[in-house]
Amino acid sequence: MKIAIGSDHGGFEYKTRLIDDLSKENIELIDCGTFSLESCNYAEYALNVALKVSSGEVDYGILICSSGEGVSIMANKVKGIRCAILYNDEVAHLAKEHNDANVIAFGAKFMDYQDVKRRVEIFLNSKFEGGRHQKRVDFIKKFEK
Repeated sequence: MKIAIGSDHGGFEYKTRLIDDLSKENIELIDCGTFSLESCNYAEYALNVALKVSSGEVDYGILICSSGEGVSIMANKVKGIRCAILYNDEVAHLAKEHNDANVIAFGAKFMDYQDVKRRVEIFLNSKFEGGRHQKRVDFIKKFEK
C-alpha cells in the first residue's frame, strides 16, 4: 500500500508521528510537506496529496491541518477525490465502506493523536461495500465529468 501524506504547520507534528508509526507497518509513504512548524498555505500540500491520489501514483491520501476543513475542501476540488474528515470511529469505516473515500482528513487541534492513528487504521482496514453505495459513488463520478 502506498499513501501520500501532507499537512500544514497545524498538522505537522501529527503528520510526523503518523509517518513514523505507519512506516513500521510496511506502508510506503510519500511525505508531501510541509516540513516544519513555520506558517504555510495548507492548500498547496492538500493539492499535492490529492493529485497523487487522482493520478493513481498512490492508493490513498492523508491530510492534517488544525481543523481538517481547509485541507478537505482543497482535496475535494480535485477530480476523482472523495475526501472525508474522520471525526469519529464510525465515520472512519463508513467513509470507506459507503463513500469509497480515497483521501482522509483530520483536525489536529480538535483530535487526540491516538484517535487519529486509530481512525487511520480503521479506514485502511475497511473495504468499500459496493452495491447500493456504488450507485451513489457513480453519481458523483458522473457529475464530475
